[in-house]
Amino acid sequence: MADSSYEEECDYLFKAVLIGDSAVGKSNLLSRFATDEFRLDSKPTIGVEFAYRNVKIGDKIIKAQIWDTAGQERFRAITSSYYRGALGALLVYDITRRATFTNVKKWMHELREYGNLDMVVVLVGNKSDLGQSREVSEEEGRNLAETEGIRFGTLLTQLSIRISLLWIPNGSWQNEPEIRLNPPEPDQTRIDPKSQRSEPEPEITRVQKYPNPTRDRDQARSRPDPEPEI
Repeated sequence: MADSSYEEECDYLFKAVLIGDSAVGKSNLLSRFATDEFRLDSKPTIGVEFAYRNVKIGDKIIKAQIWDTAGQERFRAITSSYYRGALGALLVYDITRRATFTNVKKWMHELREYGNLDMVVVLVGNKSDLGQSREVSEEEGRNLAETEGIRFGTLLTQLSIRISLLWIPNGSWQNEPEIRLNPPEPDQTRIDPKSQRSEPEPEITRVQKYPNPTRDRDQARSRPDPEPEI
């Protein structure tokens, strides 16, 4: 049965991508965005995985999609197709593994090669609740973000995470991480500060997985051509 929220028409479709080394916590961030669940036993997956959420901003319906590499980075199989159409990116590193921070510049190079010039990028220092194992200071993260001209944020792995999407009339987007200490109650509402009226929480939709055609294409290209028939 089709998911009615996914089939619902929208005024704008926002696509953001999660990038960074394997096992930095990208899939758990995606799970938080979609279901407010933290998957302690999360395992690498193959293909493309994305979550979507319908958000109402003013009188506009925004369908927000967050895409995860789903393990492709382990096979160097990320191509320009993954970045195509993305207006935002969360570049994630693990504060307990310096190598993942060192590789941030590699990911920035890919973003600049394949991504939109006006893409909003947020550098995310993940697993900051594991401070006793920290190898990368918050100051280092902020300094690198400033050098690269991008935003910076830290996310605690077991907190509920939201991505706030603000549509600006000129077509540009801003992407800010928002951290909440407690998961929402079923009847929780949010207050619009301008109107002081309660509005329902944005509808949470599902996580989808499907085979990645770009990865299949890359694998096909790497195979030797068949011998011609005589």
